[in-house]
Amino acid sequence: MNLHALRIFTKVAALKSVTKAADALSISQPAVTIQIRNLEKETGLKLIKTEGRGINLTKEGEFLVKRAESLFNMEQDIENKLIQLKDGELQELHISSTSLPANYLLPTWLAKFKLAYPSVKVNLSSGNSYQVIDQLLHYKSDVAFVVKEEWHHPTIQLHHLMDIEFWFIVPTGHKYDGQEVSLHDLMDEPFLVREEGSSTREVLFSLCNLHNVPVPNIGIQFHGLNESIRSVLAGYGAMLAPSLAVKDHIHRNELGKVLVKDIEIKRPVYLCTRKEDAHTIHLSRLIDLINGFTKDDFY
Repeated sequence: MNLHALRIFTKVAALKSVTKAADALSISQPAVTIQIRNLEKETGLKLIKTEGRGINLTKEGEFLVKRAESLFNMEQDIENKLIQLKDGELQELHISSTSLPANYLLPTWLAKFKLAYPSVKVNLSSGNSYQVIDQLLHYKSDVAFVVKEEWHHPTIQLHHLMDIEFWFIVPTGHKYDGQEVSLHDLMDEPFLVREEGSSTREVLFSLCNLHNVPVPNIGIQFHGLNESIRSVLAGYGAMLAPSLAVKDHIHRNELGKVLVKDIEIKRPVYLCTRKEDAHTIHLSRLIDLINGFTKDDFY
């Protein structure tokens, strides 16, 4: 496949305009059009369609642009690592993580790691499960940490680290504080939920479907774990939260814990890497360090 044409195609897709892509690449508009046509001829597929003054991708074009982005991100990742190798050894780790590991597990792990290897530059970014896995697949991170029920992906290697309990919480003094109630009754309360793409949201809704209970009334939707917990601390709503994040608040009587009849939720934490990649020396060292910890170290 013509990689030059593929690069031009990804720029057109990103800007949704042949004219803007030509300006950005400092080439003529006809040259861009020719390259797109050559790529369509080479693949035998219609990749873009004109709509008004702009363009949209066909479903085949959307497929190709996602694969092309992964390819060029991998190319950039290789170039960055080769530059580091010229200087002696790889000195960077890019980590992506969902909120729970990022806030309650990785700070301890990375502190120990940096004490042992102070010269290694560590970059940590957080997001929901979908975003974190996407970063790993597109070579924007070397390793990902997610809290997600058992799942399989053809190009991702999963390493189970531990299981974390999840609790239903309410403001202290709430009528269900310290009580055992049915899932149906609890779902009548206004709920704080995470955004779409959050695995905790998926678990809550799946739990309702499994027990034939209506999904909760969404009082507030947050794009973050800590923001959600802070609203419950302030006196509003119920939510499903990881025990690691709320146990201290409950011990200090700042939050109430609700027991739900016949329901116990434990969720797995996974370390994820790309199957085809050989681990760099620092990634291997980080994994070895993490394997030396247990869940008990965080309770």
